[in-house]
Amino acid sequence: MRLAEHRPSELYEAAERLCRGTAGAALRGAWVVRAVGRIAEVLAATRSRECARFAADIVGRLLPLTGERDGASVRLLRAVAEKLATSQQPRDLEPLFGVLPDGPVDPEVEVRACLLGELSLLGAGRVRPAPDAYAERLRELGHPLARLPRTRLDIEHRFGVRVRGLGPVRTSAQLRTRFPEVPSSASGAAAGRTAAQAPDDDRARAAARPFTAGGWSRTPEARFFLLPHPLDPDDFGFSFLRELPLASLADEGTRTGRSVACRTTPDDVLGELFSAARGGGVNGGAQGGAYARLYAWESLYALLGLPADVPFLDAVRYGIDHRWLRFMAFTPWFHHDTADLAFAVLDPSGTRVAVLTATDTDAA
Repeated sequence: MRLAEHRPSELYEAAERLCRGTAGAALRGAWVVRAVGRIAEVLAATRSRECARFAADIVGRLLPLTGERDGASVRLLRAVAEKLATSQQPRDLEPLFGVLPDGPVDPEVEVRACLLGELSLLGAGRVRPAPDAYAERLRELGHPLARLPRTRLDIEHRFGVRVRGLGPVRTSAQLRTRFPEVPSSASGAAAGRTAAQAPDDDRARAAARPFTAGGWSRTPEARFFLLPHPLDPDDFGFSFLRELPLASLADEGTRTGRSVACRTTPDDVLGELFSAARGGGVNGGAQGGAYARLYAWESLYALLGLPADVPFLDAVRYGIDHRWLRFMAFTPWFHHDTADLAFAVLDPSGTRVAVLTATDTDAA
């Protein structure tokens, strides 16, 4: 850290030697990415305009010279962008946006797109001419991050927030303590048996993206159903879900524990989707705040059955009219180890249901 404060150019030169392959044949591939990544992160965390520029240049200009295009390189770029946003003063980041991009597919553009996304989450970087002009050019070029709001929406208030004493929900007792439980219902079970599957692979991939991108250990299950008659929202509970042909609920009751479904809200669902992608799975990789936000919104849109061109605030209003469930089931599918998440949503007509389940473990 002291070297970064006083002689950041020497760290940059060391990173350049590594990336150009002049530091010795023993250092190649993943070793280079890790070594260079450590240098970039130290520079990104050292508050100065020069350190910010060197950190961005390492992941935007030098890292591509290694020829590495794996997930580790992508995650490193996103991690450095996140570190820059949280560590540097906005005025020291503004020079990074001085040259507008010609296209969206370029590592130097990508690190700046991620940085703009991170600043949006922090509520920083607005009303500054260079970042605003850069963001507008990214929108014109169709960069995926550019469709996100430049300000943090109220529904995103849970993003990155930790409350003392409120860690992950790991037991049904914790779930019932935090959210109101939906009582069992014979009519709900009967309705569940009438549900017809409505397969949609693209929608399912979008719904599962926070977990697949984050490298959760088991492929998530995202399924959609149609009902022949409107379901009373009070019957939308675990009695209903138990009757659906879901792999994640098969053999329910064969493991010790009481399955439960509780009412929740869209902000809870969106917050958990964001956290799943931002932190990544235990054996996967963190995606950083900017892409975690994108994946969370894409998943929420998929659960709501909305096309991508629907404005975000319209999606928020639409989501409020739905009935949301957060549930826990004791089946062989769920690990009940590192992390388990399960959501279901009923549309306002009472005839369309979406279910998303995910589980993670560090067991071999």
